[in-house]
Amino acid sequence: MNITSIGDLERGMTLRTRATDIKTQIETLSYEMSTGRVQDVSGRLGGDYSQILDLDRSLARLDAFGIATSEAALFTDTMQLSLKTLGDSVGDMTASLLAYGTANQPVNHEQASQQAKNELDTMISALNTRVGGRSLFSGTATDVSPLQSSNDLLTALKSQLTGLATVADIRLAAENWFNDPAGFDAVIYQGSNSTLSPMQISENEGVTLPITATDPAFKAALRDVAVAALATDSALALSPDQRTALFTKLGVELANAQDATVKLRAKVGAAEARIEEAATRNSSARTSLEFSRNELIAADPYETAAKLQTVQFQLESLYSVTVRNANLSLVNFLR
Repeated sequence: MNITSIGDLERGMTLRTRATDIKTQIETLSYEMSTGRVQDVSGRLGGDYSQILDLDRSLARLDAFGIATSEAALFTDTMQLSLKTLGDSVGDMTASLLAYGTANQPVNHEQASQQAKNELDTMISALNTRVGGRSLFSGTATDVSPLQSSNDLLTALKSQLTGLATVADIRLAAENWFNDPAGFDAVIYQGSNSTLSPMQISENEGVTLPITATDPAFKAALRDVAVAALATDSALALSPDQRTALFTKLGVELANAQDATVKLRAKVGAAEARIEEAATRNSSARTSLEFSRNELIAADPYETAAKLQTVQFQLESLYSVTVRNANLSLVNFLR
């Protein structure tokens, strides 16, 4: 009978090789337990990466749309807040003018003009709002504020109204100047006549907000408040009765301008809703794609845990055998 044996050196090498192999298995299984994904992706996919690469491209597109929808949401939310601020000023001014118009007293007229100057500052500041370094109401010229200061506006408008004798003439001159392309648009407005391009929020959907500071609703509100601010200016030389009549008429017209502002807020609100819906759809699509991707390379946690326990036991057994072999000697055998 032939007896095959191996030497101590070869036995040691065999045990070390086996230990290394088991340790490698433990590292692999530990990685799969911690990440939930197989380490050998190529083996799982059979070398065909086309499906997972397509999923990765789709996820990358959704990431881009996620950033776009976040920016669009910030833009529209800030625009909505600006419109609310402007609308509140118009509402307060409307109520005040109608109230002051019934009181034919110079002190009340002065209060009305002073309030109009303050509200004009607020309205222009609201239209000059920026978000992320971009002006909201400047069209494509997002690097500049759309409107000059309220003082510049009052100075320019005052030159058009000085010397006019009647309330009707003053209102007509103010309306003509605000509607004239060489008037308000050229002197006070600093933005672009081109509106912003649609904000892309999904593969086939964009949101357009073609609102600039030259919108008729804004110009009507700014016009009436600016005229109210100048009503008590000595350059116009209006009598108390004329001021009362002017304030009353301006209050009625501002109520109409407020309605127009509400319609603009509704338009922005509709855009906000579309952006939110697109963000929700994109999020759902991303969840679905991530699930599909994980299914391709996911490691079964129960199977992995069982394998890990098995190889750990194998390593412990190997160490026990190694220790016993190390303690073998002829002296111990002869005893």
